Amino acid sequence: MTAAADGPVPVVLLHALALDSSMWDAQRAALERRGHPVIAPDQRGFGGTPLGAGPPSLDAVADDLARELDRRGIGRAVLVGVSMGGYAAMAFLRRHPGRARALALLSTRAQADDEAARTARAGFAALMEDPVRGPAAVESTVPRLVGATTRAERPQVLARVRAVAARAAPASLAWAQRAIAAREDTLDVLRGADLPAVVIIGEEDELVTEADARAMADALPRGRLVVVPRAGHLPPMETPEATWAELDALLEECAALTAEGEAR
Repeated sequence: MTAAADGPVPVVLLHALALDSSMWDAQRAALERRGHPVIAPDQRGFGGTPLGAGPPSLDAVADDLARELDRRGIGRAVLVGVSMGGYAAMAFLRRHPGRARALALLSTRAQADDEAARTARAGFAALMEDPVRGPAAVESTVPRLVGATTRAERPQVLARVRAVAARAAPASLAWAQRAIAAREDTLDVLRGADLPAVVIIGEEDELVTEADARAMADALPRGRLVVVPRAGHLPPMETPEATWAELDALLEECAALTAEGEAR
């Protein structure tokens, strides 16, 4: 039995853009087997969650999570976010300091978009709202969410990603792109996050660079960088065992620090 199993802590799993909480099924099952309470919300507009009428904002997503934790009587939790979920996790760190016990950021970046990236996201958001061109654009971009190895050797994973992404409402995709484009640089937030942390990136990620991931790991006082072989932008789905191993190690570190604090 691992240290993490001796002291279960709540774990939040935040999903990627165009997907929903089902992308975490393998990790959720592993966590629950160890006794950890798992909070895996469908973010605004995805899965079964209404988009609402508010303007696009990751702060709103972070505040949704804070309310959900309050509803469950959870003060602090381990935050795990992939891609858009990582942006939401960093917004949560900034808006609700002291509520994270540990942090895992996957396939995401802390820097704000530059003008070219914001313009591209605005164009993609507008495209999503086009009933003729939007569905084809989603279909053509989905393969980039996984790595070359997955496309070649794990067609069932790509098929699953396609199926989930096809269910995403165009308005939700547009809202999320605009929220991501408007996000703040959070490197300073990470520098102040003195907690167990891991930054994970797939070796074959076509959307986020290893340099982006290394910048986050270097900013985090206790951060470490893990590059997952044979994975692209979605390691939890492409290489679930490798992703679980890193989350388990993070939880063990979190439990060891808790035990050390109690011993003092």
